[in-house]
Amino acid sequence: MSSTAAKTDPLPEPVNVFMTYMDAEKRSSAATLRSYEKDLAQFEEFLQERRKTLGRPEDIKPDLIRAWLSRLHGQRLAKSTLSRKLSSLRSFFKYMTRHRFIPADPMVGIRNPKQEIRQPRALNVDQAVSIMDSQVGDGPEEKRDLALVELLYGSGLRVSEAIALNMFDADTSSGVVRVFGKGSKERLSPLSDTARKAIDSYLAVRSELGPSLGEQALFLGNRGGRINRRQVNRILARMAEQAGVFGGVHPHMLRHSFASHMLQSGADMRAVQELLGHEHLSTTQRYTHLNLQQIMNVYDRAHPLSGNQSPDSPKEDDEDSFLKL
Repeated sequence: MSSTAAKTDPLPEPVNVFMTYMDAEKRSSAATLRSYEKDLAQFEEFLQERRKTLGRPEDIKPDLIRAWLSRLHGQRLAKSTLSRKLSSLRSFFKYMTRHRFIPADPMVGIRNPKQEIRQPRALNVDQAVSIMDSQVGDGPEEKRDLALVELLYGSGLRVSEAIALNMFDADTSSGVVRVFGKGSKERLSPLSDTARKAIDSYLAVRSELGPSLGEQALFLGNRGGRINRRQVNRILARMAEQAGVFGGVHPHMLRHSFASHMLQSGADMRAVQELLGHEHLSTTQRYTHLNLQQIMNVYDRAHPLSGNQSPDSPKEDDEDSFLKL
């Protein structure tokens, strides 16, 4: 377990029991475990100021949780951050209640702050293709970079999923890649034709990156070990700049673009949900809002009754732009 909670380390035993459960039985990701530990440690620090502790979870009442939430509001934290912290507490107390460590869940009736609807940023098709086309060169690093970005966009993978891939996970002959998503849930994602070719081309020169003995990672860093998230960010930023695509292009934007472009092309939403590895359909539905906004923008420019049409706008161009959606 990480030591993110310097002020209250070691954490109370009930928290350690919960963290062991989340790690060993729920198989939560390392990032999720760090968030839980950090949030619970912060709440423990707040409780100790009031001579309370998560070491006696039965003493924690809803008014204490609301007081902590009020303090967090005063720190002007983002609503998403507040929701995450409450989610950590909710998971902890739900575990305590279910295993009868406490008689009642103090989180009952405490709601997350209403979230602002934030549309995921996505590239258009031309921008996505131009990033891939910008990669030139026959060296092992250039071929690795192209295979990586082709996979991120062509299969809609999370960057954490891509860097966790081992060589045997990508089967270019059958055109699928085995992915382990959040909670170590396994799914099979199809490989695009261009991704298959790029991966095969990269694998032919992978050994030139000097992999460590027994290293099974599909994508290697410059020192021969598994590539890391920071290096992937740099690779994509460089390729986007070469393509003349600016505005903070990051790996997750390729995943957003994959989903948006699939739905724009008429893909079934539940199929896209499966491809992305979303647990809830509502997560996938964010992309329908994005597409609807694009359609409405075209409508406002093109329809004679929209009130926003420029009298000098050529109708042919507007029709063409609508067909591109």
